[in-house]
Amino acid sequence: MTFSWPWALLFALVIPLIFAVRWWALRRRRRAAVRVTSIALVRAAVPGRTRWIRKVPPALFVAGLALLAVGAARPQAEVPVPQRSATILLALDTSMSMCSTDVEPNRLTAAKKAAAEFVESQRGGPRIGLVTFSGTSGLLVPPTDDTDALIEALDDLVTGRGTAIGQAMLTSIDAIAEVDPSVAPTGATPPAGEAGYAAAAIVVLTDGANTQGVDPQTAAQEAALRHVRVFPIGFGTTTPAPMVCDSSQFDGRGFGSWGGWGRGGFDRGRNVRNIDEATLKKIAETTGGSYHRAENADELQTALGSLPAAFTVVREKVDTAALFAAGGALLIGTALGLSLWWNRPRTPAR
Repeated sequence: MTFSWPWALLFALVIPLIFAVRWWALRRRRRAAVRVTSIALVRAAVPGRTRWIRKVPPALFVAGLALLAVGAARPQAEVPVPQRSATILLALDTSMSMCSTDVEPNRLTAAKKAAAEFVESQRGGPRIGLVTFSGTSGLLVPPTDDTDALIEALDDLVTGRGTAIGQAMLTSIDAIAEVDPSVAPTGATPPAGEAGYAAAAIVVLTDGANTQGVDPQTAAQEAALRHVRVFPIGFGTTTPAPMVCDSSQFDGRGFGSWGGWGRGGFDRGRNVRNIDEATLKKIAETTGGSYHRAENADELQTALGSLPAAFTVVREKVDTAALFAAGGALLIGTALGLSLWWNRPRTPAR
C-alpha cells in the first residue's frame, strides 16, 4: 500500500493526545474524590456494565480516528484489472506433422477447436491476431476484436511442408507493431530505457522443431528487446501414430510425398518427430513468458485458457481513501451510539 499524501498520517497524533487528556482527567478525578460511607450508594451510581464493556466505545472511537487518519493520507492499493487494450497473436503450426492422429482426430483439428474456444472465451476482451506457419509464416488475420472472423479463418487452415517457428515469431511482432505504437517492427530499432512488458504477447503452438528460416532464439531476442513475451505450447505426444489429413487440410503442394489417399484423406505413414522442448523453454525464458506442454485436446484447452491471466490482467493502483473514511465514520458513530445508550438516564426502581 502506498499513500498520495503521506504527511496526512500526522493526524494520527491526535490519538496519543486523547490518551494524555484522559490520563490527566482521571488523575484530577482521583484528587477530587469524595468519601462515602455507603457501598450501596456507590453501586447505585456506577453504570451496570462490566469493566471491559465500558472500554468498548473508547476503543471503537480511537480505531475510527486511526482509519480516518489513514484515509486522509489517500492510500492506494494495487489490484488486478483486466487490460482491454492487450493484443494476443496466436501463431499456429500448420506443418504436415500436425496431421498426426496421436491426438484425435488429428493434431490440426484438435488445435483448431481449442483455438476457436479460446478466441470465443476472449470475446469483448483483448485484440487477437492469427499467424500460421509451416515452411514460411503468414499473417492470416491482423489483430482484431472480430471473433467471428477469427473463427472463420481457423476453419480454413491447411498444412504445408516445413516448420518456421522463428519466422512466425517475427511475423507476429510486426503484426503487433501495426496496432501498438509502443512496439517497434522488426526492421526498426526498439526505443531504449523502457521498463516492464508490452501490453501484447505471442502464443506459439507447435508440435515439432524449427527446420528452416530464422533461428527461434534470434526471434526470441527480438521479442525481448520489444518487451513482448512469448508463450510456447508444445502439442502432441511422443507416440508414433499415422498422419492423416483430409483434402481440406492439405494445400495441394508436394502431393507425391504423401503416398496416396488414406481413410478419406492423405496418409503418410507414422509420425515419429519429437517436440523441441529445450528451444521452446529457452524462448519463454528469454522473453519472460512460460512454456506449456499439452499431450491431448483437454490439456491444450487448459493451457490456452490459463494464458490470458498472464498478460491481459495488469495491476493498477486504486485509491481506497473512501473505504477507510467510511470505516472510520462507522466506528466513531458506533462508539458514540453505544456511549449514549449505556449512559442514558435510568428510571429509579420503585
